[in-house]
Amino acid sequence: MTPFQLPPESQSPKVSLWQAFLFWLKLGFISFGGPAGQIAILHQELVERRRWISERRFLHALNYCMLLPGPEAQQLATYIGWLMHRTWGGVIAGALFVLPSLLILIVLSWVYIAYAEVDWVAGLFYGIKPAVTAIVVHAAHRIGSRTLKNPVLWAIAAAAFVALFALRVPFPYLILGAALVGYLGGRFAPDYFRLGGHGKTETSFGVALIDDDAPPLPHTQFRWVQLLRVILIGLLLWALPLLAFWQIYGWDHTLTQMAWFFTKAALLTFGGAYAVLPYLYQGAVAHYGWLTSTQMIDGLALGETTPGPLIMVVAFVGFVGGYGQSFFGPDGSFLAGAVAAVVVTWFTFLPSFIFIFAGAPLIESTHNDLKFTAPLTAITAAVVGVIVNLALFFSYHVFWPEGFSGSLEWPAVAIALAAGIALFRYKLGVIKVIAACALLGLAVTFVGLN
Repeated sequence: MTPFQLPPESQSPKVSLWQAFLFWLKLGFISFGGPAGQIAILHQELVERRRWISERRFLHALNYCMLLPGPEAQQLATYIGWLMHRTWGGVIAGALFVLPSLLILIVLSWVYIAYAEVDWVAGLFYGIKPAVTAIVVHAAHRIGSRTLKNPVLWAIAAAAFVALFALRVPFPYLILGAALVGYLGGRFAPDYFRLGGHGKTETSFGVALIDDDAPPLPHTQFRWVQLLRVILIGLLLWALPLLAFWQIYGWDHTLTQMAWFFTKAALLTFGGAYAVLPYLYQGAVAHYGWLTSTQMIDGLALGETTPGPLIMVVAFVGFVGGYGQSFFGPDGSFLAGAVAAVVVTWFTFLPSFIFIFAGAPLIESTHNDLKFTAPLTAITAAVVGVIVNLALFFSYHVFWPEGFSGSLEWPAVAIALAAGIALFRYKLGVIKVIAACALLGLAVTFVGLN
């Protein structure tokens, strides 16, 4: 494969596929901090330090990824990998963004299942769960302060909260409704929906391998034949394993239902993992019973402490839902959980690759258009209301584990307040906050205050 390189007069070094592979592998193990932190790492490494891509081209790719359902940081890595080294470059970049997290979560999920009743493990999670509650509140504030710039967007956020909290509107309808409001708003009241994506910058970091004025490479040019090929291959990669599960195990089997459910979840993750968690809860906990509400919160805590997209919490859901199933025999509990985790990861992330490989050539020849960005703006506003609802859900289950009829867990409340102060006042990172709260939970447990 021909590496991406500048014309001979440039002194910038070329980047081989192997060099890119090593970088994406490293990124897979250091991509902590949620989407904002991961995008910041990508910018620092690719725009500022290595100068593989210019600032403007980076933001153009990011704005497209923000329009898509799915984890935008992983999609951005896939997009840049595709720009540099064609389809295999995108596959390597996107896969290595996910695989380290998947392997780590399979191991941690097994430890969680096997040792959850051990006092020190229970103590760690006693402190982590209040921290996650504070992190969700902080996420709502962070997204809201960036998004809710006018009364219309505030109204959309409030309506989304009421729709979920009071009216129990299914999450897919909420997303579709917000998108429709945004589309109509973009046409009839555009000033309320024009936020400018992630903005522009005049900062220059020098000549980049993929510079503002670099001539387009052949693989970046839009062709209908290529689009149809990507769609066909993507549908086959989705349909063949789903049909195999259906044929071998039946439609109602755990693996078949996981494949179908997480396909739908993958198409609804507008606004990041926090936005789709209510939908995951409705399906995985309330409908299928693959795990309990407490386990769901614990899974989010594990997702927060591992690299990769936060939506990788689906691997935990898959492992817990598959663990102990009989489809690999009585001694195959771990294998069943690991296979289920791989299955849900495959069906969750496959659409992201299809979106990039199908749409990136067109995006490379276009610019932002309000009729596309306005629905995203409305969805992002609705996401704020969704996350507030999620914070209340977590608070209820963490602070009143036995329901409102039971006693309030004051130590958990104190840990959550401490985590909130650390996040809001002192701007500490998520990993540091979770680690400190885990130690607090351990101390509370051994002292016997919980």
